[in-house]
Order: sequence, then structure tokens, then C-alpha cells
Amino acid sequence: MADATYPPTEGQHTVAETRASLASVGYLADESAALVTHLAQRLGKPVLVEGPAGVGKTELAKALSRATGRELIRLQCYEGLDEAKALYEWNYRKQLLRIQAEATEERSAGDSFDEIFTDEFLLTRPLLTAIASEEPVVLLIDEIDKTDQEFEAMLLEVLSDFQISIPELGVVEATTHPIVLLTSNNSRELTEALKRRCLYLWLDYPDVEREIEIVRLHTPDLDEALTRRLVEIIHMVRELDLKKPPSIAESIDWARALLLLGADDIDAELFAQTMSIIVKHRTDIDLVADRVGVRLANGLSPQANGGAAG
Repeated sequence: MADATYPPTEGQHTVAETRASLASVGYLADESAALVTHLAQRLGKPVLVEGPAGVGKTELAKALSRATGRELIRLQCYEGLDEAKALYEWNYRKQLLRIQAEATEERSAGDSFDEIFTDEFLLTRPLLTAIASEEPVVLLIDEIDKTDQEFEAMLLEVLSDFQISIPELGVVEATTHPIVLLTSNNSRELTEALKRRCLYLWLDYPDVEREIEIVRLHTPDLDEALTRRLVEIIHMVRELDLKKPPSIAESIDWARALLLLGADDIDAELFAQTMSIIVKHRTDIDLVADRVGVRLANGLSPQANGGAAG
């Protein structure tokens, strides 16, 4: 089936305007993210955003919601997710009660069947809610890689034609054009059929200078030199073989914690006390304490030996 053509969404007319709009709501998009986001809105195409956990994929959708003034509708994916939880399901209990209530009336079986498969008995889930919305929305399909290929196949109609087929009711077509973002932590390869229907964006951890910008945007009162040291330490930690490297959000949380503590430097003692803000696994904590904590205790800069490469 050919992809449906939809008019572009209203909003920013240039990539620079899109980037500025995202920055105004606290999301510093790089050139690639701003470009793909802009094209998605102008072309009316879904965006598949892949990258490591914690690089800002979900936050991009939230920022788009704030920047455009659209409601964010989120479908959080998980193993075993099916159409009853993603699209819609029938309220069987309510249908049964209706049938029982009308059992004494002289009605044909066909009449009963028709009357219990109406909007009154339909329980909408995130995908149908987004498609049926009278107001334009941002639809986030988060961590699509946690589902299976069967679920991906079910999504194709939504991504191609922005419609959902309900056998008992017919086709529900979008009356407004949603901005659709799918995120993936790249834990498995997604199908080519899904990828063909999307623009593609790869997000990675930012380099030191860009992460400093991000942290300062959210904690402007933190000393600039301390912010740089914090980010350099974060980058040193990310270079280790960890189960879960620190996310950008955890960098910001650490910065906020240091601000609340009134810290003016990060020495080995303070690092040991606050390390759990950025490292959340027991084995990771031991490794970071051994590699990074020891360096700080010895007075070595995080930049030494290439520790802060972006």
C-alpha cells in the first residue's frame, strides 16, 4: 500500500526555527536532530529515533509536545504488548450487561450484535486515541525494540496511512495529523517495512562541550568550572564497560545535587558520596569507584589520559 500524503503540520518554517523552538523548552537539539524533526513536521512522516538509553530520545518527543503545544500521547512498549493494549478493545462486560438487559425484549440477534459494537463499547488505547483525536497530538511509541515483529506489522497501517481498521466499525482515519516518534535502544534490528515508513535519526551521547551547554541550561546557577569538571567526570565514567552508563538526565540530576550541597569542587570524597546519582548498578559502582574514584583521590584530572574525549 502506498504511503498516504498529508499536509505539513503548522509550525516552524526553517530548521533554525525548529531548533530555537526546542531550545526554548529546554531541549538543545544538534543539527541532525533539528533537521529530522523539522522535516518530519513538514513532510508529515514518522521518525524512528535510535540510540543508547539515556541520550534524550524520549525527551525529544516531550520537547516537541511542549514546543508545539500538542498533547503528548505515549505508548510504552514492552515484551508481549498486543493490539488490545495498543489499539483498542471491546468492553465485553458492558456488552454482556446490555445483552442481558435486552434479553426480555423482542429483538433479533442481528440487532443485538449491531448495537453492542459501537463507540459506546469501545475502549480506546494510545494508538487509536492519537488517530481519533480532534486536536493535533504528538504520538510517542517508546522502546519499540521491546516488541516483536508481529507488533511492528500491526503498526504499519498507522505509520503509512494514519488510520486504524476496526472490523466491526470500519476504518478510523486521522482528522488531524499527529507528529509520530518511535524510539529504540537498538536492542534488536527492526524490520525494513517499519524503517521504510519513517525518517531516521540516530542520537548518541553529546560531546563534552555540548553536554556542558545542556547541563548549564538546566542548572544555570552552578559554577561554570564545576559544571565542566562534572561533565568531564561523566565522560570518563561512560568510557568504562558499564551495565548502564550515566544518562544526560542523570548528569543534570548530579548537577542539581551539587548545587543543593553548595559544592565548589568534586573531590574523591564528594564523588564517593554522590556517585549513586549517576551509577545505579552494584558492579558498576565498584568499577567506577576503582577507576574514577582512585584517579580523583590521586588528584588527576578527568581529562588526563583521554578521559574526557567527546
